Amino acid sequence: MRKISAANVVTAKDRDMVRWAAAGLVLLVLGAVPTVARAQDQKVIVSHGISTFGALKYPADFKHLDYVNPDAPKGGEMAQWAFGTFDSLNRLSVKGNSAGSGATPLETILVGTADEIGSSYCLMCETMEYPEDRSWVIFNLRKDVKFSDGSPMTAEDVKFSYDIVSTKGIAEFRTVFTEQFQSVEVLDPYKIKFTFAPGIPYRDLPATAGSLSVFSKADYEANNRDLEESSLEPLLATGPYVLGDMTVGQKLVWKRNPDYWGNSHPLNVGQNNFDTIRFEYFADSDAAFEGFKAGIYTFRNENSSKQWATGYDFEAIQKGYAIKEEIPNGLMASGQAFLFNMRKDKFKDPKVREAIALMFNFEWSNKTLFYDLYARINSIWDNTQMAAVGPASAGEAAILQPLVDEGLLPASIITDPPVMAPTSDPESQLTRANLRAASALLDQAGWAVGTDGMRRNAAGEVLAVEFLESNPAFERVINPYVENLKALGIDAKLTMVDPAQMSDRADPPKFDFDIISGGAVNSYEPGSEMEQAYSSKTVDNSTRNRAGVSHPAVDKLLEVVKAADTREELDVATQALDRVLRSIRFWVPEWYKNTYTVAYYDIFGRPEAPPASALGEASLWWYDADKAAKLKAAGVLQ
Repeated sequence: MRKISAANVVTAKDRDMVRWAAAGLVLLVLGAVPTVARAQDQKVIVSHGISTFGALKYPADFKHLDYVNPDAPKGGEMAQWAFGTFDSLNRLSVKGNSAGSGATPLETILVGTADEIGSSYCLMCETMEYPEDRSWVIFNLRKDVKFSDGSPMTAEDVKFSYDIVSTKGIAEFRTVFTEQFQSVEVLDPYKIKFTFAPGIPYRDLPATAGSLSVFSKADYEANNRDLEESSLEPLLATGPYVLGDMTVGQKLVWKRNPDYWGNSHPLNVGQNNFDTIRFEYFADSDAAFEGFKAGIYTFRNENSSKQWATGYDFEAIQKGYAIKEEIPNGLMASGQAFLFNMRKDKFKDPKVREAIALMFNFEWSNKTLFYDLYARINSIWDNTQMAAVGPASAGEAAILQPLVDEGLLPASIITDPPVMAPTSDPESQLTRANLRAASALLDQAGWAVGTDGMRRNAAGEVLAVEFLESNPAFERVINPYVENLKALGIDAKLTMVDPAQMSDRADPPKFDFDIISGGAVNSYEPGSEMEQAYSSKTVDNSTRNRAGVSHPAVDKLLEVVKAADTREELDVATQALDRVLRSIRFWVPEWYKNTYTVAYYDIFGRPEAPPASALGEASLWWYDADKAAKLKAAGVLQ
């Protein structure tokens, strides 16, 4: 059972907001094989893309991505569901409850592909230029890129988008751009230069600059838009889809723009195949499932293990009109976890956090509630070579020892294995050994058991813990956890709120929660974006640092991660960071599974060899008109 949210129902790739690329992965194929020129006595690379480590997979003259069907037909609709509601289509604002697909019209200068890690290719540029040290980058923009109203996209729009995002909207964008970018210059109408701040690692910054979402300056100014405010009118952008039908809070339809500038782009071949992409919003997951059974929408990424194990015996499945399928998922574990709000005084002592973590019985939950479909998460980078294991390696020790010498970390961080999720008895909801261990930890932390059986500190305050949750499907998971905490003497409770209340309470500036279910931020090539989740600079302003991580050793390790020059260095630095973050115990790790559990009406086609790291249902799949005609004739679909 995965955490259900509008974001992860809509797309499995929407994990990295700074490096986010709009739906439909694309790659520029104009230009030539990377060349090297001399400019002002500095070697300058001119290329159609950039890779963090090693060479780009795709040359400049290839015809299409390896994993698409270049002959995929266009037409039809992909209809999915999203949890909750929405009152805004502005995902760059902290206000309002934005639709999970609200960034669909937005495109970025560079994009990645689903079959390689750490590569970014020109989408809205013909070529990019950068020196070997990557201290600046110039994007030579394409002259055929148009906004959806037909107006040209120029360097002025890129500069304007940077200026707005750097001063308004989501705080973590401002952190990345304002502290790491020295200047942005328009060199001519189709040439723009980003120069990075001196004295910082430049490895990721050309790609970070290319990840900027671009919108129209003229439209923004003419319509008096404000990135700080929620809005039901999308920013005017360049993407393949524009807003179609909408019922606020209930339904959202994106329609394919027939005049999209990139329709004939070689790397759009086989993508953006649906005429419309529709999202039906449900406030309750059970109601959403009934909607699927009734054919209200046609594709479902199942997040409930109970539903997957017991619910798919309805007529459409029995008669073969709908298909239930497990598709391999090669992604790293999601990092899903219960997150402590470490800003709260009661959670300052790690012994308290460790005691609370001991009372979550994953093994019993997996057996009783999840039908043994899941595995426990231990590392922030589970399922990758970046996960810390065993005592620190020599490479990790070399990074960690100076932090030990400074008194920022205990010596045991090097000699001991990394913190693992506690294990529990699968046969009993309450594991007595864990209860005893947790009780001892709370005693040591000064939370003694009173005559009424409640844990109190020296001031007589009861240790109270509130789980804040907006997804009804999580009630059956959290309620047993609450009962276990009560057995420990903690005044624990679950408070259910609607998605709007969840956003209002869990996001900055309020951070008004004790524990929420969320996710530890990870990526395949950790870099400056990790600061959004774990840096002291973002502890009070980032939606990605809800746990309130602020630790001097972590801050220094983030700099080591950013400065890594090779894949091996990055792996070792990330292992050290993983080891230290786990020792902080800012989370209670939850679970993951290595398959997509999906169900869909038999009206789609999909590539024979899709990438393991992307499901791609909204961009790589296509509508099969012949299959759909059969289902319509049978009265299954409208």
